[in-house]
Parts: sequence; C-alpha cells; structure tokens
Amino acid sequence: MSRVDEVAKGLDTYTTVIRPDDNGTFVAYVPAIEGCHAWGQTPDEARSELANVFEMIAEEHARSGKPLR
Repeated sequence: MSRVDEVAKGLDTYTTVIRPDDNGTFVAYVPAIEGCHAWGQTPDEARSELANVFEMIAEEHARSGKPLR
C-alpha cells in the first residue's frame, strides 16, 4: 500500500466534503479538522491534495501529542 493510500485510508474515517467553487475549481475539506482543506481543478485532484494536507496535519498532531478528534 502506498503512503497516499495509507493517508487516504485514515482520511476515509472522516467526513469529507468536495464541492464546486465559484471559479470552476473544486474545494475539498474535512469539517472536523480545522485547517484541513484543499482545492483542485477536478474533484479527484482536490481529494488528492486534501490527502496531502491531512497527512501534514496528522504528522503535526502526532509530533505534538494532540489527537486529531
């Protein structure tokens, strides 16, 4: 399993919202995690970018000993 797949598996435990934005792009976010949002030209790109953001936030929380919620 790739690192992206591992992160996506962790991300899949949260509600993820992907919606079109006013400028023709897509916004993806996790309402339960502050700052966990991304955008992309397609829904798939937005979700992939969201996985990257989720990974950074998860690593930051792990280093500081804080749970993600």
